[in-house]
Amino acid sequence: MRLSPFVLNAGFYRPALLARDVAAIDLLTDHRFELGLGAGYVKEEFEAAGLAFPSARERVDHLTHMVGYFREHVPNVPIMIAGSGDRVLTLAARHANIIGLSGGRANSMAADPLADLVGFIREKAGERFDDIELNLMITALPHDDSGAPKVLRTSGFGQSLSEEQILASPTTLAGPPRAMADTLLRYAEDYKITYISVPQLHAEAFGRVIGELR
Repeated sequence: MRLSPFVLNAGFYRPALLARDVAAIDLLTDHRFELGLGAGYVKEEFEAAGLAFPSARERVDHLTHMVGYFREHVPNVPIMIAGSGDRVLTLAARHANIIGLSGGRANSMAADPLADLVGFIREKAGERFDDIELNLMITALPHDDSGAPKVLRTSGFGQSLSEEQILASPTTLAGPPRAMADTLLRYAEDYKITYISVPQLHAEAFGRVIGELR
């Protein structure tokens, strides 16, 4: 069992201070800690923290600096890098132990967004691709009838999307728990996605899917 904050907004932290805390937590957890980092993309989160909202380039530059610092000072702590832009995905492909996928590359119109996304990572990662673990944050909506499930939005997720767009996303699993379990098995087989995360809002419902996977 591993302990993780999932994905921290790198823009909120200074490398040396966060590295100190990460090293302490890693020691206390008997080296079961993994650190997740992202560039940050929600302007309101920066404003709520009393911080200016940097440009996309500045946010990714800071994330790149953070990753380099952690690789030098806490090299044994696994790092997850999450994002959808090509620069972040390239950084992740070259340096991350785990890559947090969003379901597709930013601005991609691919018919199979997951295949396009994983193919891009594979190309950038080269020989180290087989050593990378792929993570997908999903919305779990198990139900046993034929009606459309009610979409429960998590904070900051999918606010600009219609319910139809959310339900069509590869990150949304809806339907009978057995069918959802089969979809996850297919993701593992077709895309090498073996690390699944679920928002707390959907955790209880996802328990029915876990039961089908055991």
